Amino acid sequence: MQKNRNPFVASLHELKSVRCIALTALLIALNVAMDLLNIRIWLSPDLRVGIGFLLNASIAMLFGPTVGMMAGFCTDVLGYLVNPVGGAYFPGYTITAIMGGLIYGLWFYGRRPNRLRAFGAKACINLVCNVGLNTLWLSMTGGKAMALLLPARLAKNVLLLPFEAILLYLATNLIADLYERMRASTPPVPVVNPVKPKV
Repeated sequence: MQKNRNPFVASLHELKSVRCIALTALLIALNVAMDLLNIRIWLSPDLRVGIGFLLNASIAMLFGPTVGMMAGFCTDVLGYLVNPVGGAYFPGYTITAIMGGLIYGLWFYGRRPNRLRAFGAKACINLVCNVGLNTLWLSMTGGKAMALLLPARLAKNVLLLPFEAILLYLATNLIADLYERMRASTPPVPVVNPVKPKV
């Protein structure tokens, strides 16, 4: 994880790394597979927590908002192509996924995850993406007024927020530790001086 005054530029430079591309692709594939297998944590018959947001947050934490937004786009589109449930593709949910990568990247990139950041990031995701954008998309695709959908969706996201924030804090710290160990154990690439032709 690197600090830079402009996190978008620093994140874009991460794409030069083979490690970034490989690890991002792995986490995207894992996210799509878990969604396909419908892996969830069920808190009650009506309340469930998906695991995918932990993988999205990890990508954005490690490689920044630009990579996070790209990963959100890829995850949503690939997820639909692999498992097209619920009819035609709707780009609104792709916008939500891109916004999620942006928010996680701005909260976590270049910083060590802590309880406050985990809670703040998840609160922003729940408010902007889940309650705001996704309710709008549901209203557009389902034909119901947002005023009818908002109370139940707001209550659900408020109830899930503490549990999701704890999961996010634990998962991002675990991923950060594993990534730092991986970087420490990888030998540096030797720099080869170019041979100058003899004149």
